[in-house]
Amino acid sequence: MRKEIRFLRRGREVQLRDIAPTLTLLDYLRLTEHAVGTKEGCAEGDCGACTVVLRKPVNGRLAYQPVNACILLAGQADGAEVITVEDLADGTTLHPVQQMMAEQHGSQCGFCTPGFVMTLFALSHAHRAAPLDRGVVNDWIAGNLCRCTGYRPIVDAALSSCSGSAADRFTAQERNAIAALRTLDADDDVFVGSDERFFAGPATIAGLAALYIAHPDAVLVGGATDVGLWITKRLQTLPKIIWLGRVRGLAAIEETRDAVTFGAMVSHEAAIPRLAAIDPDLGELLRRFAGKQIRTVGTIGGNIANGSPIGDTPPALIALGATLTLQRGDAERHLALEDFFLAYGKQDRAAGEFLRSVRVPKLEANERFRCYKISKRFDQDISTVMGAFKFTLDGSRVEAARVAFGGMAATPRRARQAEEALAGADLASETSWRSATAALERDFTPITDQRGSATYRRDVARALLYKALLEVGGTATPSTRIVGIRETADAAP
Repeated sequence: MRKEIRFLRRGREVQLRDIAPTLTLLDYLRLTEHAVGTKEGCAEGDCGACTVVLRKPVNGRLAYQPVNACILLAGQADGAEVITVEDLADGTTLHPVQQMMAEQHGSQCGFCTPGFVMTLFALSHAHRAAPLDRGVVNDWIAGNLCRCTGYRPIVDAALSSCSGSAADRFTAQERNAIAALRTLDADDDVFVGSDERFFAGPATIAGLAALYIAHPDAVLVGGATDVGLWITKRLQTLPKIIWLGRVRGLAAIEETRDAVTFGAMVSHEAAIPRLAAIDPDLGELLRRFAGKQIRTVGTIGGNIANGSPIGDTPPALIALGATLTLQRGDAERHLALEDFFLAYGKQDRAAGEFLRSVRVPKLEANERFRCYKISKRFDQDISTVMGAFKFTLDGSRVEAARVAFGGMAATPRRARQAEEALAGADLASETSWRSATAALERDFTPITDQRGSATYRRDVARALLYKALLEVGGTATPSTRIVGIRETADAAP
């Protein structure tokens, strides 16, 4: 068992032994290294001023991952190289991203600039499937906020410096970096601290199970995109933290003909292609889930296990009929996702039991899916209402429906009465399914909060169900992203 956290900084190995379990990477950089180019802005992973890059091997090649240092625990850097804005220039020669930010006038007050530079540095090293354009750049910088310039000169700087293959000293040194990172990649467990106060990173599922049985009061951390806010905003003391990022097999993705199974530590970024292949709406949902920094480390399992009533993925996965595998010690059990959420802040998970994986069924030929996120901002915002719908069809008749919402109750929940009202409805006849939208009144009693009133939520929920039914049952137009039942019938041989 290893008693220290190890990562690379500027070509040397850093070892952290006597640290608080909740030490953030930002606090380490600023207070220990005095690397103050990395800024604290919002302290909740929204503004991106704290962005740094973790460089580490992923699927056989080096990945450059932008992350929010303000809510990332220092222990989560274990096994990676930490790159900050101070590291980019080669002597007195600016990095191409820095040079173009200066030439394109992409900075005014400068507070947000280091974060933008680091996100664009990661973009310059990204393995992209599509050519770089303004839309791609806008997706990448959605997790960075600027109050001064507007974004045009920043996007121009990205297009000028990130379009081709990266040709900087980091690329030239990748072979050496891989060799150095391999020396950190030990298969042993990490345990820093004592039985009363520790940061732990088990290496195996069996090791995780045993440790969590021994310490059921510990906080499990995936990406820390939620737990990080407990530390920075609630100022909670968390004496025992078990980080799941080193557990072999917990980030695996297994695909069969009829389903995709995601290990609990699969990141949202890694899940996007598989979920988008099930349905394009799922890909669009995750594109809007958060900024690149959050999607890089935030996990499918964490978004479920934190039990938030406004989490984006649970309603969509509930509508698809997802099931969970939970493990306590050597024992496993399986549970429908909708049954996992018992009440606000309470899930069906015993002491010492953890979420191991989630199985997401693919759509059958006679099934149609839609999901919609409603929020005050398009990017980087929590849902006010999240609606997801799956319809099983016999021609234009609805054989069965699964309707799920987030933001409408204390937990993500199915709309059972609306589902019953839809059974047997003819999508070609609007009057036959109008009663289903009215049934939502009996399914939910939403609350009023800062994101929306109860009346607004009810109106939005009805509108989203109406929209889904119109799209699936209607004629494809530029505003409907997929063919409906009529086009499918017309195309049939």
